[in-house]
Amino acid sequence: MAASPATAAVVGTGTPASCTSARVVAAVAKGGVITFDCGSKPVVIRMTRTAKVVNTSPRVVIDGGGTVTLDGQGRRRILYQNTCDQRQVWTTSHCQDQATPRLEIRDIAMVRGNSTGDLADNGGGGAVFARGGTLTIRNVRFAGNRCDATGPDVAGAAVRAFSQHRNRPIPVINSTFTGGRCSNGGGIGGIGVSWRIVRSTFTGNRATGRGANPQRPGTPGGGNGGAIYMDGNLIRLDLRDTTIERNVAPEGGGAVFFVSNNRTGTARITGSTLRGNPSLGFETRGLPGIFFLGARPPVVVRSTLSR
Repeated sequence: MAASPATAAVVGTGTPASCTSARVVAAVAKGGVITFDCGSKPVVIRMTRTAKVVNTSPRVVIDGGGTVTLDGQGRRRILYQNTCDQRQVWTTSHCQDQATPRLEIRDIAMVRGNSTGDLADNGGGGAVFARGGTLTIRNVRFAGNRCDATGPDVAGAAVRAFSQHRNRPIPVINSTFTGGRCSNGGGIGGIGVSWRIVRSTFTGNRATGRGANPQRPGTPGGGNGGAIYMDGNLIRLDLRDTTIERNVAPEGGGAVFFVSNNRTGTARITGSTLRGNPSLGFETRGLPGIFFLGARPPVVVRSTLSR
């Protein structure tokens, strides 16, 4: 049965002990607006299972109120949405462009998620995997997330995204990404996905693969996009008032790796600082920390790009 947009669930009954992984998993499966009642102090909920969105939910909002941390304990992905996964209820043959669920994550921390070994849809997304519907990230702290260490297509230590409805850009607002490790995209990674990143910070993330994509003979592949990895056709990056520093890529794009295969993609960097993001293999001349193939060079406005 589809969840009502008005559906609301509260995880917890006023104490830290009442805020459990099982209750988070059940609330996400139910859908609607999810809040937490875990007492007056910050709380860490150690996830023993991955919370999975059911595809008949029109809307799922996970609101941590600024005091909740979901901890994958270095063992599992924290949150999963996939409109093309029939196990999460098959709703349409057009799963690649489905309007719902509308997933929003806000005012919460997601740490130590790990999707290593799960290579369905090319893997990635140690904290969040989102395919189909729409995704919004607002005031979220991602730290210490992991996905597979090598591979040409696996990407997104914190967030991996595909197939957003009508190619709408994913908003990432007032969020931080630190200490992520993945073959590609130590912060975020997407295929065929556009991003609008505003007032956010990426620091200390690293791509860990070797051999790029397609991988060089004798290598496992990967190593692109220390902070951000983007691949597809008509994709767009809108980076505003954001800081990207001290991220590393063994191959291309210590800060940003952007490849539009049919050269229709575009990027705009406004009011941002990209500093100290070494690309140990290759990058685009004149764009420190960036490897870019698109319709035209990125538009850079009131921004600092430096080594």
